[in-house]
Amino acid sequence: MLDLRQQHTVETPENVEVRLELAGVGSRAAAQLLDLVILWVGGLTVGIITQVAGVWHSEGGAVSGWVLAFLVLLGFASVLGYFALFEALNGGRTPGKQALGIRVVMDTGRPVTPTAVVVRTLVRLVDCFFPASYLPGFFLIVFSKGNKRLGDMAAGTIVVRDRPTDWALGVPTTDEPDEVLEAGPPDLSEEEFRLLDRFLARLNDLETTVQVRMTTELARRFEQRIPRRTTDAQAYLVQVFAEEQRKRRSRFATRAEAGTAGRTTVTAERFLAKKRAGWEAFRSLAVRMERSGVGALAPGEIPGFAARYREVAADLARARTYGVDPRVIEYLERVVSAGHNALYRARGRERTPIARYLLRDFPAAVVQSWAFVAVAFLMFAVPGVAGYTLIRDRPALAEEIFPAGLIGRAEQAKAREAEGAGYAQAEGEDRPVMAAWIISNNVLVSFLAFAGGLTAGVLTGWVLFSNGLLIGLVLGLFRNYDALDYLTTFVAGHGVLELTAIFISAGAGFRLAKAMVAPGDLTRADALVVEGRVAARMVGAVVTLLAIAGTIEGLLSASDAPRLLKYGVSAATVVLLGLYLASGRRYLKEQEARSSTMG
Repeated sequence: MLDLRQQHTVETPENVEVRLELAGVGSRAAAQLLDLVILWVGGLTVGIITQVAGVWHSEGGAVSGWVLAFLVLLGFASVLGYFALFEALNGGRTPGKQALGIRVVMDTGRPVTPTAVVVRTLVRLVDCFFPASYLPGFFLIVFSKGNKRLGDMAAGTIVVRDRPTDWALGVPTTDEPDEVLEAGPPDLSEEEFRLLDRFLARLNDLETTVQVRMTTELARRFEQRIPRRTTDAQAYLVQVFAEEQRKRRSRFATRAEAGTAGRTTVTAERFLAKKRAGWEAFRSLAVRMERSGVGALAPGEIPGFAARYREVAADLARARTYGVDPRVIEYLERVVSAGHNALYRARGRERTPIARYLLRDFPAAVVQSWAFVAVAFLMFAVPGVAGYTLIRDRPALAEEIFPAGLIGRAEQAKAREAEGAGYAQAEGEDRPVMAAWIISNNVLVSFLAFAGGLTAGVLTGWVLFSNGLLIGLVLGLFRNYDALDYLTTFVAGHGVLELTAIFISAGAGFRLAKAMVAPGDLTRADALVVEGRVAARMVGAVVTLLAIAGTIEGLLSASDAPRLLKYGVSAATVVLLGLYLASGRRYLKEQEARSSTMG
């Protein structure tokens, strides 16, 4: 039978090769569908619960506004956050992947890292949702080496089948000792023994006439050397096979003469008989750790588990040398893979405090990538200046490119300002909802700018160009109506952080683009992984800044707060941003000093 399964070979730290079976497009698509169903059911359940609880109808609307804002953020975060959280915290498995028996791991076979999870999750915006839902990811999984979509390429991950114990070796049917002194040497040659093994294994699959014919032929072949004590040919063959297995476990087996069973393969039979009980015990423990995590073991038991893992890994290497049955090799590879994942997840580095990520790692990645961020700024600013100049020189162009509502708002700006109404001003109970929508929209734009780096930077450049041009045109429009200050009063409070976040996100995208276009001495795959690690930390800074900017925009910018307060907050965000980046710069210098000391 043609075996269409694809495998990925990794070498463990114990210098043992393990072949991991790659998950195909069918199982991955089914897992994705199941995850989307879970998300839909979860959203529907939350909606029903809040409706029944009556939170939408609270007096004054304040509570319902905050609830709606929370649900907006929850709904947005669930789309990408669902995959990121489950894969990071559940050993590379979402509920859908777990049900289908697949998981995400690193190319090295080790458990997936949080950084890799972030990268592969964000790139879903390109290879799963844009521009045609799931088609890019589908074709890449089918045709790429390693069944990788873009997210896997950028993160250095693969999706493998997570069934390390699909079948077990079972236990011996007799209580014979490991060595039977009286058994004597084997009677069958290696070829005869394998033939008999395969025939008995497939016996029930053969037609009756074929069964009778082959059973009779084999019985006549063997009865010339091995006495026949029964008239039932099939029972005779079963007895011959059982006796042969017993002899191959005896100490006399290795003394077989040339022309019968070879020394190496006989050693394999004895090796299997001696080790199978230990393998099964380790397999059971690996399954328990797989289901319960490291908590399945007491702290003092982990070193013992590590020692048993190394022993089984060494047995895998010996099994290949001895020429053990391929099915046993496959079994051992799966058990070693399960033990490898459990052990190195248990030995993972101590978790980095979240505060260090937020205040040091994230801004350090931004400072490290200042050139990419500068390029992003220019690709935004140049179209912005061009758009502003164009609409100032040709005011009539506004009728062709802007909707009537925006032009009307610019025309009425002076009158609204005189009435004390600000741009996009919202009532108090609506501000939480506005803040939630603004945060969601800005995060989506930023994520798209990042993920667009895997289109060789084309999508990232388009996001910058189109948004820069649009903002320049809008500023020019309001300036034509002598209402620029009216608009900038609204933008001032949050604009610094919001625009900076977009530049950082685009800079992260350009890092990915550089890895694809100019990988240098590295392969493109390796360059993507290296750049993706830095880019993922930059995205962490983006989320941090956008969360602050969106909150300011929804709660302050859209309010009737004094203009002085809004500009004061804007100045404070400039100071905050400077301190944030300075913290990252100090952290980089500390790392460089530590590296030079160690060198």
